Amino acid sequence: MNIIRINNLQKVYGQGLTATYALKGITLDIQQGEFVAIMGRSGSGKSTLLHLLGLLDLPTAGEIFIEDRNVLKLSGEESAAFRLKELGYVFQEYSLIAELTILENVYLPALCLHKDKQYRNRAIELLEIVGLQDRMNHYPNEVSGGEQQRASIARSLVNQPKILFADEPTANLDGASAEVVLELFRKLNQDLKQTIVMVTHEPEDKKYVDRVVWLKDGLIENLA
Repeated sequence: MNIIRINNLQKVYGQGLTATYALKGITLDIQQGEFVAIMGRSGSGKSTLLHLLGLLDLPTAGEIFIEDRNVLKLSGEESAAFRLKELGYVFQEYSLIAELTILENVYLPALCLHKDKQYRNRAIELLEIVGLQDRMNHYPNEVSGGEQQRASIARSLVNQPKILFADEPTANLDGASAEVVLELFRKLNQDLKQTIVMVTHEPEDKKYVDRVVWLKDGLIENLA
């Protein structure tokens, strides 16, 4: 079953002779429960595509369907609610709030939705899954970068998103910490059937995923 379907997706920055064509017409299906990596050289359009799929930006042309819903027809308010309730995000920057404990950071999206104690318990369960059960009452500056990224992964999952988007999630980590994060993604995908779409520039990361979408100059070069 397709969870994401995009048709002729285009993104152009600027106009006329100075226009930059970041995406030149991408058509792609992603299956529910699939772990997909978007790869390619710098400037190939990887992050642009991820941001469009995650409704963090709007395309110049094309269609995006998530579970057969045309999400580009959502109003601004509807789109924001959809992102909060249905999608999860992990970025290079951990974006944890320094004044909150690790547990409070993980629970934050649920607080935004006025969720009850059940979601606090889910935050605790997720911290156990990512191996931070002994760090939940620490503050971000009291844990390592790899631990902060694992906390951000737990936070992205607290609302049980249909899709987890990860943009270069290991870029700021050392090799050992990066491997822990990628193994965690694979475990989440296999054990929880979590759909994951990840941008990465590291060729060795492809061993963790089900499929690679290779981009070149704003177009799909190959599906592996």
